[in-house]
Parts: sequence; structure tokens; C-alpha cells
Amino acid sequence: MIPNESKKGVGTLLLALMGTVERIRRDFDKIPEDRKNLLSELADFIGEKVRVGQPVSLNFICTHNSRRSHMAQLWAQAAAYHYGVRGVTCYSGGTEATAFNPRAVEAMRNVGFQITKTSDGANPSYEVIYSKEAPALKVFSKRYNDPVNPAKDFAAIMTCSHADQNCPLVLGASKRIAITYDDPKDFDDTPVAETKYRERAVQIGTEMLYVFARVK
Repeated sequence: MIPNESKKGVGTLLLALMGTVERIRRDFDKIPEDRKNLLSELADFIGEKVRVGQPVSLNFICTHNSRRSHMAQLWAQAAAYHYGVRGVTCYSGGTEATAFNPRAVEAMRNVGFQITKTSDGANPSYEVIYSKEAPALKVFSKRYNDPVNPAKDFAAIMTCSHADQNCPLVLGASKRIAITYDDPKDFDDTPVAETKYRERAVQIGTEMLYVFARVK
């Protein structure tokens, strides 16, 4: 089911990204029920903050902050904007810092995000645009407790099972939810790598759109 968007102040996404959104949000009914339960838990957290007029901070966490956590951060920020859920700021981090993986960067470009590298080195920074009317996001790989990330009153969304199992305590988090994804890294340097990265980008996008479509 595609939700009625007229009830919210829908934000205008980049044309290419909007094309992806129009396609993938038709697949909400294909999300398994156990996943919907987890996603609804996140939607409820966001909705409660919105109802009482509090800002919403979401920190997406995986081991290396290189693939899934960045994909989820970018999609969640775009989904909040698209569905008119204001006061939401999305972050990402890892239990260690590495780099925003180039294959993940390219996968997010391919679904419609405009991503520009703004620094070089082992851990480059990027500027990400999802709407011409919204501020660009500044992203790079970092630990979840990096100074640019919230220190308290945020939801920690664990996007990989390794981080969820090996980081039992996320200091400062007021909510912790494990919404884990298979790692496209498993297919690096294979003929299907590009396909698998796109699959993961689309899956994460579908689920983050589902979350924000259900924020009341």
C-alpha cells in the first residue's frame, strides 16, 4: 500500500531520487512482517518525539561506518524530508572508523543522491545532496561517539549484526533498535558486486521510507 502523502508537507527531492522513491515505495507490502515490527518501533520513537515537539536524533551504527550505516543515514534523512517529518537529524558511526566505501558511494549515486567528494585521503569527506531546497549533508567515516554525533537522547539503530552483538552498550542512547542488513562487502570483487550494492541501497531505502511514511 502506498500511503496518502497529502496529509504531510512533502519535500521535493532531486528528480532522479524521486524516480527511485516512486518505484520502491510500491514495495512496502513486500516487507516481511517481522521487519515491519522493527521498523514500526523506530516510527513510534520518531512519532513520540514529534508529538511532544522534541528534536529527533537518529544514529545509524555498524562496525566500520563504511556501507550500511551511511546508506541508512542518507536514506532516512531524505525520507524524513520527503514525508515532511520535521526536526529530524540523521547521523552514522561505527565501532571503528574506516572510510565511506566507494562502491556504496556509487550505489547511492545510482539511486539518485548527488554525492561529491570534498577531501581526499584514507577517509575522505563527501557532500551529499538529496534536494535542491535542503542543506547538503557532510559525511565521512567516524566512530559512533565522534563529536559530530549526538552524545545523548538519540536512537541507536544497529545496521549490522556484528556491531549489535559486539557493542552491547551505546552510551547516551535513549533507544536502541537492531535493524540489521546483510553486508554487500561479501560480494566485493565479484561479477555481482554492483548488483548487490544496489539491492542493499534499495532495500534500505524502501525500509526507511516505510518508517517515515508511518510517523504520525
